[in-house]
Amino acid sequence: MAKEKRSVGLSRDYIIHPGETLAEVIEDRGMTQRELAVRTGMSEKHISTVIHGQKNISAAFARKLEYALGIETSFWMNLQANYDRELLEFEELNNITEEELNVLKNLKEVTDVWTSFGWIDGEANPAAMVLDYRMIFGISNLLDTPKMSYAAAYRAQSKNASVDPYVLFAWQRMCELLTKNIEIADEIDVEKLRLSIPEIKKVMFMRANQIQKRLSEIFSDCGIAFRIVPNFTGAPVQGFIKKTEEGTLILCMTLRQKFADIFWFTLFHEIAHILNGDTKHEFIDFDSVSGDMEAKADRMAGEFLINSEEYKIFVNAEGYKSLNEIKSFAASQNVRDYIVQGRLMKEQMIPWSARPRYEWE
Repeated sequence: MAKEKRSVGLSRDYIIHPGETLAEVIEDRGMTQRELAVRTGMSEKHISTVIHGQKNISAAFARKLEYALGIETSFWMNLQANYDRELLEFEELNNITEEELNVLKNLKEVTDVWTSFGWIDGEANPAAMVLDYRMIFGISNLLDTPKMSYAAAYRAQSKNASVDPYVLFAWQRMCELLTKNIEIADEIDVEKLRLSIPEIKKVMFMRANQIQKRLSEIFSDCGIAFRIVPNFTGAPVQGFIKKTEEGTLILCMTLRQKFADIFWFTLFHEIAHILNGDTKHEFIDFDSVSGDMEAKADRMAGEFLINSEEYKIFVNAEGYKSLNEIKSFAASQNVRDYIVQGRLMKEQMIPWSARPRYEWE
């Protein structure tokens, strides 16, 4: 994905036609255009037009040059291909509209992160950067990005001013690229995922810098490529799930608020979506989307973490009034005490107070 800095596009003079190389070769050999014409069986006019950049080197002519000069056909064809590519890029760079260049303003935060990944050259001129984004987005004009299809959750957010379609699509592509090389089982195994829930709960007791690695291992065995990814302003999402062509899944999460209890609830919320079959093709889970599907996933996530009947007994007994009782109840549910505290705070059973946060790349 990393690229060298572009030098093309600043001036047409930097693009060298293969005819210039041909002229240098025959000059070094003391050969005239007329002699080359004889050796290749072409007219002097044809040789002249190639040398002056008015005609390209065809595959047939490249072969004739190999006979005449002993320089392989592939050398001349590569020169021509490189020239054609650079010329096309030059024309693209100099025909990018102001509207498409303005899209880069929306993507400033994305550019900073992607530069650190080596995907984008943050010092490139804006036109060259547009070409990089076109390539990564898989689209010939960035202005067409909002027309790309998203999950129903995105359509529900279409009137939400906090959603930027360019940033959202960039975030989605980042998820796809960051999970591309994760080795996983050949296909999704939903039942294995369900049975892995107790093991996933154990991970919350590990050190923060070990969590992503262990979760990735567990999900990989279930046919799911898991990754915690950066979040961007303009993409108020908490999760992304996508079914791949191979029948596996991509699961990405952000650390938008970084609270540990929210992270684990969100993770089990995403697991619930997978178990419920909500991810037929592509699913973007927004922070503020509500509905029956989300409510069902919330209920399941809550149940995965804390047994609802046992929680009622704990609350009715006013166990929440004692920190020791909270810790004891959390241990009985195989969760960290901040999981119970976070739920009690949300339900206004105890005052809001400091909660642990996760900080990792």
